[in-house]
Amino acid sequence: MIINNITGRAAQLILTVISVCLTFLALPAPAQNQTQSQTRHELLHDLDSDHLRQAVLLGQQAVSRWPRDAQFRHYLGVAYFKTGDSKQAQEQLVRARDLNPKDSAIHVDLALVLLSLTDYTGAADDLEAAINLNPSNALAHMLLGRACLNSNRSPQAIEEFKATLRLDPSIPLGHYHLGFAYFSLGRYDEAVREYREELQRSGESSALLYQLGRSLFESGKYREAEISLQRAAELDPKDPSPHDQLANLLEKLGRIGEAQNERAHFAELTKAQPTSAGTATGRNH
Repeated sequence: MIINNITGRAAQLILTVISVCLTFLALPAPAQNQTQSQTRHELLHDLDSDHLRQAVLLGQQAVSRWPRDAQFRHYLGVAYFKTGDSKQAQEQLVRARDLNPKDSAIHVDLALVLLSLTDYTGAADDLEAAINLNPSNALAHMLLGRACLNSNRSPQAIEEFKATLRLDPSIPLGHYHLGFAYFSLGRYDEAVREYREELQRSGESSALLYQLGRSLFESGKYREAEISLQRAAELDPKDPSPHDQLANLLEKLGRIGEAQNERAHFAELTKAQPTSAGTATGRNH
């Protein structure tokens, strides 16, 4: 064999080259001879099937081979986002948007990433662009409402949530978000109406019943508020928030002993949580 006549470093170099070639052959097909269309189909399949590691690897190879293909950068950005890498997702989606600024789906997916990074102004800009391109996109209106709500623009948020429900009356959490916006402006009766509508459509959840209970309390409907908050506590026994609100309610009704029990329960559950997220002081939209 030729390799028998080669000594030391030269032989090791040949073995290394052979190893690299074998690794190359084991890579997904786009590194070799798949067409753009075939690669796009496979990448979408990996994303839809939640084969996220494969999707990231395939997407990386695709953007290396076709760097000006906006769709590949879009799909790679989505794959990064699904794996929890928001910064890499943002980078790819910004490049996809720059390559194809008229694709409303890219604007919406980039906005989702920006919302996760609490860049509400940037998210709103992309969502407004998406709506200009496709005014009937109910999801874009709902996400824009959330961006507005989180940047203290509740009146605009209400208009966006109303637009969402006009376009898609059955969209999940549409009435919930509208109720939250009404509550933020002190329009408690309207918040109650929206939360009840969401309850009819989506069924019970601790978060929904908690918000309904808060709104009922602020509306002066104490007995209904108590029932709602107690049910919220039953559905999520580890959440301190309903107990804090129940304590306020029971104090209002002069049931001091019960209120103290709820305060103690609230303190116990809060202490068990590593952060304030999800507590009465940290729960957010």
